[in-house]
Amino acid sequence: MKQFTRFPTISAQSKHTRDLKNCADWLAKHLHRIGLEQVKVIPGKHHPIVFAESRREPDGPTLLIYGHYDVQPVDPLQEWRSAPFEPTIRGSDLYARGACDDKGQMFTHVKALESYLRGNGTLPLNVKCLFEGEEEIGSPSLTGFIAHNKGALAADVALMSDTQMLGPNRPAISCSERGALGLELEVSGPAHDLHSGNFGGAVHNPLQALGEITARLHDCSGRIAIPGFYDRVRRLDEKQRDRMAETAPSDAHILREAKTKTGWGERGFTLYERTTIRPALTVNGLTGGYQGPGGKGIIPARAVAKLSFRLVPDQDPRQIDQLFREHIARITPPTVRAKVRTLSAAKPAVVNTHHPAMRAAALAYRKGFGAAPVFLRSGGTIPAVSTFQEVLGIPTVLMGFALRDDRIHAPNEKFHLPNFYNGIATSIFFMAAMSRGRTSKAVFERGIGVAELS
Repeated sequence: MKQFTRFPTISAQSKHTRDLKNCADWLAKHLHRIGLEQVKVIPGKHHPIVFAESRREPDGPTLLIYGHYDVQPVDPLQEWRSAPFEPTIRGSDLYARGACDDKGQMFTHVKALESYLRGNGTLPLNVKCLFEGEEEIGSPSLTGFIAHNKGALAADVALMSDTQMLGPNRPAISCSERGALGLELEVSGPAHDLHSGNFGGAVHNPLQALGEITARLHDCSGRIAIPGFYDRVRRLDEKQRDRMAETAPSDAHILREAKTKTGWGERGFTLYERTTIRPALTVNGLTGGYQGPGGKGIIPARAVAKLSFRLVPDQDPRQIDQLFREHIARITPPTVRAKVRTLSAAKPAVVNTHHPAMRAAALAYRKGFGAAPVFLRSGGTIPAVSTFQEVLGIPTVLMGFALRDDRIHAPNEKFHLPNFYNGIATSIFFMAAMSRGRTSKAVFERGIGVAELS
């Protein structure tokens, strides 16, 4: 896994395009080396997709294993205790960008496949691996790729590990994922930067105007202030919320993880509910004006905010995008101009917890971790989950191995190595349980393999 995390696969930065290609090639060679019969690296819109498969019997159950090898940017670099792409073991943890999200978690299944093939010489069921390099930028190639290769990717169930456990030795299966919408808001004013002494007080500063606009995206109670935004938000009744509370982390626990003392957000909901069953809007970054040392007396010509929505059933990212654009047009002062760019979009997803594969996952967790899993809602977004549902018609088992303090997306990201080893065992037990369950579809498109992928 150390070699895997050495590749600086930051999908959002074009300077790392070659690194992502090199990582995809390395991963493909590794999958071939461990014994998968057909492996292919397929170009994506931005970065490659790695596909591999092992077909045991045409009418047997088929498992589609998904993961992503791209990672988030590493900024702020100065906060890392060790270089983000020089994997370092401290205690029982491996520190590196991508160690947990998602290279380490994904690699548990790769090592489970290798263990099965080395021990038995064959896998207990048909397996297809789909590993992409664009998840952290919204998976722009994934839906089209899956739709174009629907027959070759046909399976009974998908398996991915890109989610969290409840705590050490307290496994969890995620039963829902929020959707996402990534936007960039640019506010511009004068044609070029102006001297703040000559024009300060006479020209509206685009950076100030951007702050005024973003301040109007929420009301004083923490609700998103975009008209129509909540019209399609699915509400849970009190019984459902009570069941959630039985396994949910407390407000105090969430604040400790965030290393802050006071919560914020929509009134009437716990912090866990605010991050799972309620939507959110976050300002991810603001840029504009002079950023160097010392001062510079200017009014900047433009300013940019990066924003992200987290959406819940039954919100549609396209509708929210339109509502946002209309709201920005209403609240932008006439002294400046605003432009909105859509960066990414993904629909929310809810998983059927009564599917036979969930029972197989529960059994596997009990054997791998010595404890039964709980069902948790996730506040994050994995575009593949809704894509698998809509295009392939299959559910996804979200088998998380991350701890809540693994600092995903933050400096000093880590993966708890006992979870890596227990995760390998859990994946092995899951494949065994799936093969015994014989849950394959009555009608399955046969004879379509990796050669037909494009």
